[in-house]
Amino acid sequence: MSFIFGGDKIKGTLVLMQKNVLDINSLTDPAKILDGALDGFGSILDTLTSFLGSSVCLQLISSTKPLLSGEGKVGKEAYLKQAITNLPTLGDKQTAFSIEFEYDSSFGIPGAFKIKNYMSTEFYLVSLTLDDIPNLGTIHFVCNSWIYNAKKYQTDRIFFANNVFLPSDTPAPLVYYRQLELKTLRGNGTGERQEWDRIYDYDVYNDLGEPDKGQSYARPILGRSSDHPYPRRGRTGRKPTATDPNSESRGNSVYIPRDEAFGHLKSSDFLVYGLKSVSQDVIPLLQSVFDINFTPTEFDSFDDVFDLYEGGIKLPTDIISKISPLPVLSEIFRTDGEEVLKFPPPKVIQVSKSAWMTDEEFGREIVAGVNPGLIRSLQEFPPKSKLDSAIYGDHTSTITKEQIELNLEGLSTLDEAIQNKKLFLLEHHDAIIPYLRLINSTSTKAYASRTILFLKSDGTLKPLAIELSLPHPQGDQFGVVSNVYLPAIEGVEATIWLLAKAYVIVNDSCFHQLVSHWLNTHAVVEPFVIATNRQLSVLHPIYKLLHPHYRDTMNINALARQSLVNADGIIEKTFLWGGYAMEISSKVYKDWVFTDQALPADLIKRGIAVEDSTSPHGLRLLIEDYPYAVDGLDIWDAIKTWVQDYVSIYYITDDKIQQDSELQAWWKEVVEEGHGDKKGEPWWPKLQTREDLIHVSSIIIWTASALHAAVNFGQYPYGGFILNRPTLSRRLMPEKGTTEYDELATNPQKAYLKTITPKFQTLIDLSVIEILSRHASDEYYLGQRDSAEYWTSDTNAIAAFKKFGKTLAEIEGQLILRNNNESLRNRVGPVSMPYTLLYPSSEEGLTFRGIPNSISI
Repeated sequence: MSFIFGGDKIKGTLVLMQKNVLDINSLTDPAKILDGALDGFGSILDTLTSFLGSSVCLQLISSTKPLLSGEGKVGKEAYLKQAITNLPTLGDKQTAFSIEFEYDSSFGIPGAFKIKNYMSTEFYLVSLTLDDIPNLGTIHFVCNSWIYNAKKYQTDRIFFANNVFLPSDTPAPLVYYRQLELKTLRGNGTGERQEWDRIYDYDVYNDLGEPDKGQSYARPILGRSSDHPYPRRGRTGRKPTATDPNSESRGNSVYIPRDEAFGHLKSSDFLVYGLKSVSQDVIPLLQSVFDINFTPTEFDSFDDVFDLYEGGIKLPTDIISKISPLPVLSEIFRTDGEEVLKFPPPKVIQVSKSAWMTDEEFGREIVAGVNPGLIRSLQEFPPKSKLDSAIYGDHTSTITKEQIELNLEGLSTLDEAIQNKKLFLLEHHDAIIPYLRLINSTSTKAYASRTILFLKSDGTLKPLAIELSLPHPQGDQFGVVSNVYLPAIEGVEATIWLLAKAYVIVNDSCFHQLVSHWLNTHAVVEPFVIATNRQLSVLHPIYKLLHPHYRDTMNINALARQSLVNADGIIEKTFLWGGYAMEISSKVYKDWVFTDQALPADLIKRGIAVEDSTSPHGLRLLIEDYPYAVDGLDIWDAIKTWVQDYVSIYYITDDKIQQDSELQAWWKEVVEEGHGDKKGEPWWPKLQTREDLIHVSSIIIWTASALHAAVNFGQYPYGGFILNRPTLSRRLMPEKGTTEYDELATNPQKAYLKTITPKFQTLIDLSVIEILSRHASDEYYLGQRDSAEYWTSDTNAIAAFKKFGKTLAEIEGQLILRNNNESLRNRVGPVSMPYTLLYPSSEEGLTFRGIPNSISI
């Protein structure tokens, strides 16, 4: 390799963060919590001076002057000179160093650089800025990557300036380096991945179970199967289990490409390690408390539940001291000497302790709660099933016309109500029926459910009837046995009605957690993360558009497979679907359609909206006061407009889309590999036009940002009060003549509490969703991004992005005004809880608002 010598000097500033900047005093057992990520701390103490001398080497690469072989000329080695302590732009825990590169005019314009780390420990490279480039000025390199010892890499670590080039427009001297970097990121598909690797590859969900621990820990493999289709996850290459060669063994950590991992520098780490602490420390310790009968396993009354937030539960001496005192757990586990487990009051009970019980609040949370995307227009009566009748028999609803017509508020007939589009359905039937017999063979007892609601003249939704169904005792082919329950406000019937709503909410909680939240955001986005890094260069405009919306997603998904959705994990312990949870979600994935994830398409498909050019966003909502849809359409249009503005900068014609080799390879891989079980579906966009690209990119951004925010950050505000959103049901509806039925009259609260989630599972639920509902202090929200001024050198793109941010700020102001409009009763409801989940901005913590760019928790 030739080098350029002599001439002038180019001065630069390199910004990095050391590995050991994490405050080790905030952890009691870092080796356990961080899975060894801080190995070597103490034995290698990197001070600022250790970066000087010959520890870190950089070489510039020309973007305009090639060698004979075609790749850009490489400059002479340069080393860090001295630390800069007074740089005003430094972020928290960042350190700057000056560096000088030898330069002359024959080198041309730097477009990339190589870096080698000769130290034994890694560091986080933030950026490099080159000043006073002749005839050019300043060049920025936004890096944000971990740099390990050079011996760990088979190819040089290369970073490009913040320029944007379509593949065909790439300066010739950089083409080799652009292709080399993508080849490195793709890897060769073999071997077990190591911590420092940067390889993105696909695999199926074959790491959920632990068959070596026994058959009860075995789980079906999800993906590459017509019975169990699933999106792909990141490949780790871990060895197979001894019992099942098709299942991947588990360990204390899961490989993800190094730059996808939390950096030990972010407050997000504390959220994630808080989840690990709950899984590894809190659950076993709390289990020991219940095993020795220190505390009753049941709540005795509703006041007993309220005491979780007002007085707390006293624990035995030293229980809390054994729990890692991460800051994220400090509000839950008090360490002030009282040894009390106490949770912050959820928003749903901060104003009223009883409003959650009302039918109006039940209906409101269907359109403004944590799972607002399931309600659909009732277009046929009675509701029918899509299950194969040859296997499951007749599942036509047994709700009668007469039962519905009891409460139609002036509309005399059911047909009239359907014609006027006043009836709606919340259905939790087809997904659960094939597994209901299995679920009910365990300690849990549940029903499939259908709920019919009526749109009242004041815009609120009133539940008219709830149908609860069980598999026929003589076999699936005989259909189901169903009972229908109607609203009641007095006596035993009122308690039965409250229980009927609870069974519905238990189903909804499971569907929310495993489908609306996990499958439809976390799982379906991961293949896009992988494909983007494998096929789109960091120089590609669409990479720069989408990359902020992938931040930390692979990391949180890997953690979920370790502790949340795995065999005997937190979800299986505390949610109704138990060991069948992920299997059921794979059945639902069979009906997943990428283009239906666009909010307008989703609303139309559910019969909630119709196309209308005279209405805002071109849609007329049948439920005008539908907070999720109304606010969501504002956000959707803002996203789509931003994407359209951005895409139009780089693609003047549709031909540019078709001729973009990286873009076409990216989309082909998304369809055929990332979502390979659905590669034959006709609804995939062909990605031949600018309109296709705008639509595809808008769906990805919407899913990773606003949709995830809508179904995630309300978990604790709504579900932190277990009476409002129970996750388990443990007995069937009491029948007349039984002691359980008599208890409905003598002690209705006790009867309700014996049916829903018990105390131990409640404590675990609350500990987890309190963490999941929090924002990290370093969160980037929609309309913001890291290195806001330097993520691209294209001033047109920066201007379009600033316009996007301004639009979102204006939308937030409009949402605040809507919440102050008292005529919109679904926006606040009986619980006096304004719908703020789609406010774009937020502060740190448990705020019940804010749209982060990505699925980071």
